Amino acid sequence: MTVRKAILPDAAAIHGLIFEYSRSYNLLARSLPEICENIRDFTVAEDGKGIMGCGALHFYGIHLGEVRSIAVWPRYRRRGIGGMIIDGLLEEADQHRLPCVCLFTRIPAFFKELGFAEVERGRLPDKIYKDCHECRRRDECDEVAMVRGRLPSLARLELGDKKPARPSLSRI
Repeated sequence: MTVRKAILPDAAAIHGLIFEYSRSYNLLARSLPEICENIRDFTVAEDGKGIMGCGALHFYGIHLGEVRSIAVWPRYRRRGIGGMIIDGLLEEADQHRLPCVCLFTRIPAFFKELGFAEVERGRLPDKIYKDCHECRRRDECDEVAMVRGRLPSLARLELGDKKPARPSLSRI
């Protein structure tokens, strides 16, 4: 088995896997064009026969990424494949120096073992604005919001690490 970054020819297999889980409302549905547009976000596990599982790391900005669309075909479960995909995504997040990675899940105990901690959903407005309005369970959400790393404060996001520039009076 190999865990690697997805390439465009993997898009149909990723779509099929995500579609299977979205039918039971366990994952947000993703269209094939959407997966193609975001194929560089995806990591896959494969054997000689095809894709066994997938996951994605989505960037909201320099402050936050999200682990999303984690799925493993049922026949390959309980082999550590999901954990290996997530490890690859977290390593990628570290390479990009993301200070925080978030996710929404129904299996918080699994992610707690990987260093994630529960937070209030309202602390993740990027995620909420992007996806929650399209979710079929938005009015009865049973997912737990979790983060790994440190969420920056809103003020720091707006200003970055620098103080605001003061206008020079000589230019006025």
